[in-house]
Amino acid sequence: MCGITGFTGSQPALPFLLQGLSRLEYRGYDSAGITLVNGKALRTWKTKGRLAQLEELLSKDLAESCGIGHTRWATHGVPSNMNAHPHMNEEETISVVHNGIVENYAELKEELMENGYVFHSETDSEVIVQLLDYYYNEKPVMKEALLKTVKRLTGSYAVCVTTIFEPDTIYVAKKESPMVLGQSPEGTFCASDAPALLEYTREIYPMQDGQIAILNADRIDLFDLKGKRQELKWIHFPYDIQSAQKGGYDSYMMKEIHEQPSAIRETLRGRFHGNKTVMPVIDQLDADWDSITNTYFIACGTAYHACIYAEILYRRYTGKMSSVIPASEFRYSNPSLNEHTLCIFVSQSGETADTLAALRLAKSKGCITISVVNVLGSSISRQTDAVLYTAAGPEIAVASTKAYTTQLVLLHVLVLKLAELYGIRVRGISRLIRDLRHLPEITEEVLAKEPQMKELAKMLKDQKDAYFIGRQLDYPTALEGALKLKEISYVHADAYYAGELKHGPIALIEENTVVTAMATQPEIAAKTISNIKETVARGARVILITDPFMSAQEFEYVVRIPDISPELAAVPCAVLLQLFAYYGAMEKGCDIDKPRNLAKSVTVE
Repeated sequence: MCGITGFTGSQPALPFLLQGLSRLEYRGYDSAGITLVNGKALRTWKTKGRLAQLEELLSKDLAESCGIGHTRWATHGVPSNMNAHPHMNEEETISVVHNGIVENYAELKEELMENGYVFHSETDSEVIVQLLDYYYNEKPVMKEALLKTVKRLTGSYAVCVTTIFEPDTIYVAKKESPMVLGQSPEGTFCASDAPALLEYTREIYPMQDGQIAILNADRIDLFDLKGKRQELKWIHFPYDIQSAQKGGYDSYMMKEIHEQPSAIRETLRGRFHGNKTVMPVIDQLDADWDSITNTYFIACGTAYHACIYAEILYRRYTGKMSSVIPASEFRYSNPSLNEHTLCIFVSQSGETADTLAALRLAKSKGCITISVVNVLGSSISRQTDAVLYTAAGPEIAVASTKAYTTQLVLLHVLVLKLAELYGIRVRGISRLIRDLRHLPEITEEVLAKEPQMKELAKMLKDQKDAYFIGRQLDYPTALEGALKLKEISYVHADAYYAGELKHGPIALIEENTVVTAMATQPEIAAKTISNIKETVARGARVILITDPFMSAQEFEYVVRIPDISPELAAVPCAVLLQLFAYYGAMEKGCDIDKPRNLAKSVTVE
């Protein structure tokens, strides 16, 4: 999410900055801005909206040869001119752009305000420029000020800094947010992703965590956080600009599937303190939690499947009454709504029309409302009493992948928080939180099974139907797996509770029918295995997805997820089924990123 560009050299900086930001538009953004250095002052232009609106503010003959640019995807503070980057100090002598999340910005901001600093935006990023100002005033050496600043930051960052004190220099720092460097006869440059550089060079250096770089017109110097010089090892980038925007993948969907470890990591960042969950916006709700008599989980499509998962957990962890209802049905289902009702709304875009309509009904009845969304400042996020943001970043492909898995993990943490507020200790909480912390690494392990899922997807080439089955927490995974396959391959796919097969659907099973079965819940796995055998007896080709310990010698196609709490198995299973659907669609020759008849955000009822 977000895009950064920086240039210093013998040519005007503006053309590089703008083409680079344009190349990074695929990452998604809601505002844009640049700073140019003319030796006497920093000149900054920024605006809410698209790059075209920024370009309207700029003269075409701006000749400054050093500058930085940014496109922002809002995380702290709504999209606005004031919250747009770059941010400057009060004297307008230092300008900063930042990607990432500063987790401890609130305490840093409070400390700086006690020292007389005035803040003008709602962003976490502004603390960076104010800290730089503070340390530069202590000792006017920008390299040292930057080193001291980044050591104070908890979270992720890719930072670019320009100053009037060194008008031909850009300072760069990186931790857990991408930043690449490049050089040409015209100058040196940096960006948050390779596509911004490829018009100027194919030799790039991807910065490593804990490095800072100093860019001058004719050289780049690289250091670690102790100030020790490091070697620049250039690599040749083999992709053209279009493929580079997809990270070298064939489609945005595959790129987004592989972004899930980092998206989950960012979504979970700062959410735990020991065995306690950290959700200040929930703690601050004016709610009598002991009086909650009913809870609803409300969403559409993929988000609805995330709600089914969360509702099962909610009943399991709290023992309280709860229901999950599609948003399109909520208003017509005669729900019991009053001040003792908790309604939880889930939407990737935050603009889903049916979900908005359900939210307005809940608000009119005095319910407590919480939303889980991916887009800051969206309609749903503004109208609920509390909002929790996934950190999936922009999702370009129509079929949801990383938005879904980040919804699963954030909803899981929310349910744990609600159990805390109800005074209930969740059984096995230590292992649950340990496994939540390790989910990014577990997801990376699952992605290594891509060749296996690609091979299994060949079964779908001549299929018109497929079936997915599971029990308890495996059932929403079955629903999501079927939906993914339908969305992008156009194979008719149904999902059933495994025990319901014999009550009708088994009539559809015939020779070579493809059935994908999840058996990750130990207490009922044996029953699921029994249901699977019923399909095998009728000629089905069964893909069994299970844990590392389940006995499965009698099955030909077995995929094992890493050892993880059964309550969290839905995440690695979802990733496997995304890969299965993707390669099934490849077998069918479908347009994966733009499936027919579908839209990314459904804004009509």
